[in-house]
Amino acid sequence: MAKNLIGNQWLDASDGNVIKIINPATAELIDTVPESTKEDCDKAVIEAYKAQKLWAQKPLHERASILMKFVSLVEKNKDELASLLSRETGKPIKEAYGEIANVSIGVPAFCEMAKHEYGNLIPNGQEKGNEYTLQYTIQQPLGVVVAVIPFNFPSDLFCQKVPSALLMGNSVILKPSPHNPLTLIRYVELLLEAGVIPGAINVINGTGGLAAQALAANPKVSLVSLTGATSSGKETMKTCSDNLTHVMLELGGNDAFILDKDGDVDLAVEETIWGRFYNTGQVCCASKRFLIHKDVLNEYIEKLKIRISKIKLGMPSDPTVELGCLVSEAAAINVEKQVNDMVMLGAKIELGGKRNGAFYSPTILTNVTRDMPVAKDMEIFGPVVSIISFDDINEAIDIANQSSFGLCGCIISRDMNNAMKIASKLECGGVIINGASFFRSFEMPFGGWKYSGIGNEGVMSTLKEMSHTKTVILKNILR
Repeated sequence: MAKNLIGNQWLDASDGNVIKIINPATAELIDTVPESTKEDCDKAVIEAYKAQKLWAQKPLHERASILMKFVSLVEKNKDELASLLSRETGKPIKEAYGEIANVSIGVPAFCEMAKHEYGNLIPNGQEKGNEYTLQYTIQQPLGVVVAVIPFNFPSDLFCQKVPSALLMGNSVILKPSPHNPLTLIRYVELLLEAGVIPGAINVINGTGGLAAQALAANPKVSLVSLTGATSSGKETMKTCSDNLTHVMLELGGNDAFILDKDGDVDLAVEETIWGRFYNTGQVCCASKRFLIHKDVLNEYIEKLKIRISKIKLGMPSDPTVELGCLVSEAAAINVEKQVNDMVMLGAKIELGGKRNGAFYSPTILTNVTRDMPVAKDMEIFGPVVSIISFDDINEAIDIANQSSFGLCGCIISRDMNNAMKIASKLECGGVIINGASFFRSFEMPFGGWKYSGIGNEGVMSTLKEMSHTKTVILKNILR
């Protein structure tokens, strides 16, 4: 039975309650983890608060070396980790290997960036009265960072939050998803093996947001970095407001995919496969609303049907399978309900629409109109392509921007002048030209507008978010 890590002890929940971790593809029990209480959460904060002072005393090059050793340990154990990630998440094993491999991309990048956070110098004489004064900035730790990780890309989001926090001298309380915490618990074991001191990294498990909110409410927590649903982000922000605790929120999305009349239809079809069906459609920045110009609508639909028929479906453990199951049967039931609700409003199931346990077949919805919920704020977290036709590109932009979400968007067009103009008008945090909205490198600042979040993650921005900026003034030093 897996346990919480609080300080230097692996512990059960104080009341003994557990969460069952189920393989969604087979419905088999894999393991259990603690269902943490407020008492457990408070103990973790106490330990993290004490350890942070010690961890921050280690010079940056030592912290970076420890994290690079962690990268080596992940590579050494990649087969075990990929198998575990696939079993507890339901993602195809080859996608699991890809996600584990990203550790060797993301963590070294943060290590190098941290070493080059030199700060800024404001020379003397930049404004009247400061002719003899120098000013410079340094980054210092925030303190205790709570990292709330979603189920869909646990390894990738771990790499965005935990290494960056540790590098900047913070301690971390990791709160994994209750669906699939086991891979991340294994990561924490490897961090300890690499040399992270006890208490600088902790693990608290829990369902229903209770543990996350208990951690967020603690006044000794300095930052909550949460990736998850917008409802969770709103609740967390309210909780954090009582103590003015910093928040980083990467939340929901209902990204628009625009195919203009001059766009490459074959490219659009391939990008749809990549941008909608990866991880069985459970991607925050997946393209979800497909706005297709009426002149290429029929060609796009027919070619998409043919291409979808070539996707190999099956058990996630099969290395040849391209589309597995959703994270749980409940998740698949919800997707099924959303699709059926849209059919009741007039949408048509052009392809798919079938559920078997946690598996949901690739689905195309046509006859979707701009006033339907799926064209606005209904985020379908599954392998469903909702197609909305348009006559004029300005109409497509209006439909794209009518959502209260603003994570990412994309435009497929051969006219780069046209594409750049559209990109400038889309109300979202990132726009991909001639590719699906599902694009996130470790280097780029990733974050949303509107209800899609606050703050940016990525090598360019996270280290600043994970630290205080302090200005040191050498007053009249040059007099």
